Amino acid sequence: MKEAKLKVKLLEFTPNPEDVVALSARLCYSPVGVDELKQKVTEEEKERLINLLRESGHISPFEHASFTFAIEGISRACSHQLVRHRIASYSQQSQRYVSEEKEFEFITPPSIKEDEEIREVFLEAMKKAHEYYCIILEALKKKGLKGELAKQDARFVLPNATETKIIVTMNTRELLHFFTLRCCRRAQWEIRQLAVQMLKLVKEVAPRLFKNAGPACVRGKCPEGKFSCGKAKEVRKEFTKL
Repeated sequence: MKEAKLKVKLLEFTPNPEDVVALSARLCYSPVGVDELKQKVTEEEKERLINLLRESGHISPFEHASFTFAIEGISRACSHQLVRHRIASYSQQSQRYVSEEKEFEFITPPSIKEDEEIREVFLEAMKKAHEYYCIILEALKKKGLKGELAKQDARFVLPNATETKIIVTMNTRELLHFFTLRCCRRAQWEIRQLAVQMLKLVKEVAPRLFKNAGPACVRGKCPEGKFSCGKAKEVRKEFTKL
């Protein structure tokens, strides 16, 4: 039994993603054909075309560039939030086929980790959940259930804190939407950490596409109204440094 740590890796992405988006914009706004589209755009034209798309709100060309992430060290509670973003592809480690019997990893919320008394209760709960999982799994095997049949029922006792691994693919447009919602300080702490790590990675390979990406207050007024954190200036400063 051990506490898991967040790890995010950008596995693959559309080759030359900014070129792809800029070429798509050129097709939309210029009388060009397929052969002319093959001509490489200059850096200045690339900047102009991507900014034109963003400023006009015509961001469907952003969908032509996709990014694939490998994620581990997140809880099942976090992954349940992640998969609500429907315009994406997911491959998640299965508790039906992968046993938690030998190595049980979990995520501890910061509010629990910083309080020794509560943390002890939490760790005891994780220990008991793992023990009960193993007991139920063994009992089901003795009953005649084998392989995934035993694991698929024993997993019902596992907590939301259980660590999971997942591969995610999103296009640029959906990522921008994802960052707007999940980088916000009102988002749950774990998926916010994940979103910020993902944003850092894509900014390294496609800075023009993800210029000003992040919570809505980075680009203008906070839309949260009375639920706003009230720290827009601080948030803008945080994402300017990414």
